[in-house]
Amino acid sequence: MSELQELYQSLILDHNRSPRNFGVLEGADRHAEGYNPLCGDQVKVEVKLDGDRVTDIKFSGNGCAISKASASLMTAAVKGKTVAEARTLFDGFHAMVTGHGDQVDTKALGKLAIFAGVAEFPVRVKCATLAWHTLRDAIK
Repeated sequence: MSELQELYQSLILDHNRSPRNFGVLEGADRHAEGYNPLCGDQVKVEVKLDGDRVTDIKFSGNGCAISKASASLMTAAVKGKTVAEARTLFDGFHAMVTGHGDQVDTKALGKLAIFAGVAEFPVRVKCATLAWHTLRDAIK
């Protein structure tokens, strides 16, 4: 197994076992729910905004390791960002996992770049993007 694959597996397992920002967000300004009918993954994303800045974010729900890890890493990545910055992260992440990574500055994605390999498994793209689409709906 390559070093990158080991890192990918390690990061996914860590965020699946101990998801960051998991639970209910008291006083959330925005929220949305997402569902992937192909595998049954469900997620709720709750956001607290101060103006257009994400001051807090949490997610809850049930899903596979990729879905949960993606939601966990997403919440960590967008916390403290403006809504516009969160949308830019969504666009970059989505392009990367849908096979358009050559158009994305993966350095700007930070730890999220570990999901680049998902593009090779189209059935997993929905797992990786479920929380992101739900966040996008919440902050519309």
